[in-house]
Amino acid sequence: MLYTWIRTFQLGFKSLMLHPMRSLLTILGIFIGVSSVIWLLAIGEGISRKSQEQIESLGATNIIARSVKPPDDTTANSRILIYGLTRYDFEKIMEGVPTIKDGFPIREIQQRITFREHVVDGRLVGCTPHYKDANSLQMARGSFLTDRDCQTKRNYCVLSANVAEELFSFENPLGKSVRVGRYIYVVTGVTKPKAASAAIGGSFSSQDYSRDIYIPIQTFWSEFGDRITTSRSGSRETTQIEINQITFQVHSIQEVHPTSELIKHILNQNHQGKEDWAVAVPLELLEQAQTTKMMFMLFMGLIAAISLAVGGIGIMNIMLATVTERTREIGIRRALGAKRSDIIRQFLAETVTLSVLGGLTGIFGGLTCGPITELIRWLLNHYFPSIMAQLPPLVSTMAPILVPWSIPLAFFISVSIGVIFGLYPASRAAAMDPIEALRHE
Repeated sequence: MLYTWIRTFQLGFKSLMLHPMRSLLTILGIFIGVSSVIWLLAIGEGISRKSQEQIESLGATNIIARSVKPPDDTTANSRILIYGLTRYDFEKIMEGVPTIKDGFPIREIQQRITFREHVVDGRLVGCTPHYKDANSLQMARGSFLTDRDCQTKRNYCVLSANVAEELFSFENPLGKSVRVGRYIYVVTGVTKPKAASAAIGGSFSSQDYSRDIYIPIQTFWSEFGDRITTSRSGSRETTQIEINQITFQVHSIQEVHPTSELIKHILNQNHQGKEDWAVAVPLELLEQAQTTKMMFMLFMGLIAAISLAVGGIGIMNIMLATVTERTREIGIRRALGAKRSDIIRQFLAETVTLSVLGGLTGIFGGLTCGPITELIRWLLNHYFPSIMAQLPPLVSTMAPILVPWSIPLAFFISVSIGVIFGLYPASRAAAMDPIEALRHE
């Protein structure tokens, strides 16, 4: 029996080689389908993994509250817009929620930073020492802010890598003084470059760390206060915000959801229903991202499956044409004693050979996903840098991740398609009347 199948596949391969170009184009259809399955699932996994890493960087045991400018502020006093989180909110939550083990606020505004003739428009961030670990910042030089810096309201600052490079070029910025508004700050550290994070959820906006300067939050409150006046298009706007964001940390993941609900309850009471705050729970966002990942992978797999189905239709089309061309051969074989099962086995062997060759070459093509993606990214960075600069960091830095189970799955589907789409042509060939087939010219 084994010898019979081996002999059948040998004959099938020889028959396919009689029309090499036609067989090659048929294999190409399966190749594209199998490669598409591996490529699309790898790209989907890469995008999903990048998104989940951004959410995980926020901390699974963290709860983030942010100030949100209300769409219609009815409590604005004259031309002063007052909204957002307050120091009273922070104290009330820290005192009233026992499951919170730590919490740290930040305050941020746009400011001009100068050193001699160099000027940079950046983001001034008043924060505590916890900000560094919470946002996964790494130091390139010097050290980050300390608790003592905050307690004594020192005029110390830490620069982001881009700000330090633009202000100091090739100089060592440590110990130098920079001006921010009317105040002078001594540089104690420089952070390493950090990619911007995309917006996550409706309550957590994107963060760009490339133009930041960090100072103790107590120093910020003492020198800049809560009211900031900005000029826009010839008009002046004064806003009063005490805290832009508070990150709360709980002891365990099980405490995240009840703690977040309690925080929302306290904020709702303090703000009397005013929608000038929002609470984001990274754990919830991570769970949503995992659900979205499954839907996204299913969608990408469906698209790739369509490509495989098209390749299967190509196999059926070629085999139907082959049956017509070889009608006389089929009649001779039947006249010499071949059974219908022998004819079916012969044509199925040919379709399976096509699908297996297409599947194997498709797997090889799928494994080149990573190198080809890197090559495309390099070419775009080299020849179209402006286009790459406009792409979101999630897309421009994404690397495809091969999904191990996609390789055997794609191969199994390709062979199955060869069998399924080869059954009809094989059955049609086997059903021919031997006498009519011998008369065929």
